[in-house]
Amino acid sequence: MKMTFRWYGENDSISLEKIRQIPNMYSVVTAVYDVPVGEVWPQENIDRLKTLCEEKGLKMEVIESVPVHEDIKLGLPTRDKYIAAYQENIRRLGKAGVKCICYNFMPVFDWTRTQLDKVGFDGSNSLVYYADQIAKMNPLDGSLSLPGWDSSYKKEDLKKLFEQYANVNEEKLFENLEYFLKAIIPVAEEAGINMAIHPDDPPWPIFGLPRIITNEKNIDRFLRLVDSPNNGLTFCVGSLGADKNNDMVAMVRKYAKMGRIHFMHIRNIKLTENGFEETAHDQKYGSMDIIGIIQALAEEGFDGYCRPDHGRMIWGETGKPGYGLFDRALGACYINGVWETCVANLKK
Repeated sequence: MKMTFRWYGENDSISLEKIRQIPNMYSVVTAVYDVPVGEVWPQENIDRLKTLCEEKGLKMEVIESVPVHEDIKLGLPTRDKYIAAYQENIRRLGKAGVKCICYNFMPVFDWTRTQLDKVGFDGSNSLVYYADQIAKMNPLDGSLSLPGWDSSYKKEDLKKLFEQYANVNEEKLFENLEYFLKAIIPVAEEAGINMAIHPDDPPWPIFGLPRIITNEKNIDRFLRLVDSPNNGLTFCVGSLGADKNNDMVAMVRKYAKMGRIHFMHIRNIKLTENGFEETAHDQKYGSMDIIGIIQALAEEGFDGYCRPDHGRMIWGETGKPGYGLFDRALGACYINGVWETCVANLKK
């Protein structure tokens, strides 16, 4: 397993020097953030990121993410030009030595939380999702203020998107995803890149928008759309684990055995009657069987990439919610320790 760490480029308050000091750190997970969705990334921008990482003794083998334009998800006539740009980005990233691209197919919005600074029992702050809070939110009235929402779309643009998605159900979204995959996977195969779709977070419809990468049945269907080793998963424990009906250990074992997990996002969450709360990575603090998940990966010979996912804000740290240095570094060390123990036990 190759340990990685999310880095938001040169504007990230967390420096590569600090990331490099986390034990067993192999690669950063980054992207070109200053190019609009749907456009081709300049090769010089990609190469600069790679150079900066390598100068600090780190690889740049995972990109998270190359965003998928909404016209592709909607299946509009304009999608082909955006798919062509996406194909070119895959080629350019392959040229730079990238091995894995994480992306998602969630309509309009990325991960959704209802509070970013919930104070925990230990005084730390974390991200939470509460059903009663989401019920009071309306993305179209300008009152919503969460990462990736108010900063990405104007109110009138959101209204238009919601109107367009009124004609897109789960079946239609699967059709549009299949069209996309059939265009990009052959390019990824040629470029030597594994495409790793991120599950919907949380794994159920939000504000009436369909979501499809949510459970074992739908993931099986997704993998059959284009049955290629390069068409695989970013297996996010916290995303899929938000649905108590998803058996995390069994699913990890199944897809790792198939060789279709290319990237692991490991974090712990505590399930509640009202939703879920993000916690420290250590198993005892949440509802996820983190040890069982890592053991399954070890037993199936997982050799892909892993990163500690969202962390709490601890020790007075401020910054991008969920993406502080301290708790994610602790998470990486915890994952490393469990992994090393599981691998050692297999050799006995």
